[in-house]
Amino acid sequence: MLKPLRINTLSVGSALLSLLLVIALLAPWLTSYDPNIQNIDQRLLAPSAEHWLGTDGFGRDLLSRVMFGTRPTLLLVALILLLTVPLGLLVGMTAGYRGGWVELVLMRITDAFLALPSLVIALAFVAILGPGLLNGALALALTSWPAFARQARAEVVTLRRSDYLAAAQMQGIAGLRLLLGHMLPLCLPGAIVRAALSLGGIILAAAGLGFLGMGVKPPLAEWGAMVAEGSKVIFDQWWVAAGPGAAILLTSLTFNLLGDGLRDKMDPRHGH
Repeated sequence: MLKPLRINTLSVGSALLSLLLVIALLAPWLTSYDPNIQNIDQRLLAPSAEHWLGTDGFGRDLLSRVMFGTRPTLLLVALILLLTVPLGLLVGMTAGYRGGWVELVLMRITDAFLALPSLVIALAFVAILGPGLLNGALALALTSWPAFARQARAEVVTLRRSDYLAAAQMQGIAGLRLLLGHMLPLCLPGAIVRAALSLGGIILAAAGLGFLGMGVKPPLAEWGAMVAEGSKVIFDQWWVAAGPGAAILLTSLTFNLLGDGLRDKMDPRHGH
């Protein structure tokens, strides 16, 4: 009897992420076209041997713009991770370890942020501070950290009753040393898996900001803004939106596969 074919999602996700990183780093050497130089004589050309993905409304090569658009997307992801994971872990671990009124206050603040509609708050935040990569990262991070805090708090509450932690406390380990040296390493795997699984949604939210004109400032290449431009001519020149749309899909799929693979690897309850 033939065995069912199993796809190693971690390997596939890692390979796709490596490809995206290579494209982001080597973009200037992978294309001979400047992504920002306009050439009106060649506007809205269909895909061809010269322009593999065609050209946009300003005559810019779409393949080069899709490649350069990888940079702000991955940079945004990195900024959001640097902002949300440490903050969420700090709040959640402190609440779970201290308990009492500290836990009550921190978790109610977390619940308040969790109840906010993420994209609407991000739009309001960017509208106040102005469009830009850092402002977009801050806006998305504002509503992304509570999930990490709730998970870390639940894990620390479970650890607080464990024999492992009781043995550490019997050796005189307490306070910050106990929190960072013994609890943090046990909370990190879950946080890493959640981060990878949530990045697909964050990519879509970042593209949404760009689509509404609140991402990176033009003429820099950004996938959401490119899709917005292509939507104006979607019925006649479909390729203008198809290239960046496929890039958003591939990147979101990459992080979903990576998160699924990491969950199977790090959490034995989901192993196969």
